[in-house]
Amino acid sequence: NPAVENQATDRAFRIGQKKNVMVHKFLTKGTVEEKIDGMLEEKSRLSQEVISDTGDRWITEMKNDELLDLFRLSL
Repeated sequence: NPAVENQATDRAFRIGQKKNVMVHKFLTKGTVEEKIDGMLEEKSRLSQEVISDTGDRWITEMKNDELLDLFRLSL
């Protein structure tokens, strides 16, 4: 859940923190967590494109397989 990860990162950067903070996220290749992380990154990228200044053009610039992925149910 990106919100939970962001909250944990924000806790590390608490008020008064004087030292640099490095946040690491570990994923194991070939796991469900890796697939979920990829889906969340793609969802975040798409949402940023939708709310950016490109307006409605984003959907016309998508490839056919990307459009199909919007409607495909992955189990």
